[in-house]
Amino acid sequence: MGALDGGLDIPHSDMRFAGFSKDGKQLDPEVHRKYIYGGHVVVYMRNLMEDEPEKYQTHFSEYIKRRIEADDMEELYKKVHAAIHVDPTAKKSEKEPPKEHKRYNLKRLTYEERKARLIERLNVLNSAAGVDDDDEDDDE
Repeated sequence: MGALDGGLDIPHSDMRFAGFSKDGKQLDPEVHRKYIYGGHVVVYMRNLMEDEPEKYQTHFSEYIKRRIEADDMEELYKKVHAAIHVDPTAKKSEKEPPKEHKRYNLKRLTYEERKARLIERLNVLNSAAGVDDDDEDDDE
């Protein structure tokens, strides 16, 4: 279901839809209906099922888990479209937020932080140099 189906007013023409024939300059409603109700997904599911069963298992694992088969797709799409028409407001996902990733590059320091760090390093160097000078005075 697209933005137009959801009620948004978007300037468009039939040329943008699946099923439009450039030769005949007409929209084929059957092809368009097939795409709206997931017919292209059904064809892909059946091709994978026959040609590459392992790939089918990985691509459609959620469908298999929920026992949704290729023949049930049109009914599923109709049910989803009806549910969207009843309540078109977007629902928040129940997924947990992604985990915080480790930063491999250091966060950039501000000018004040860089300046304080430089002063700290200089103090450490000066104190280390001062300690060495005191040791030499003791030896004399």
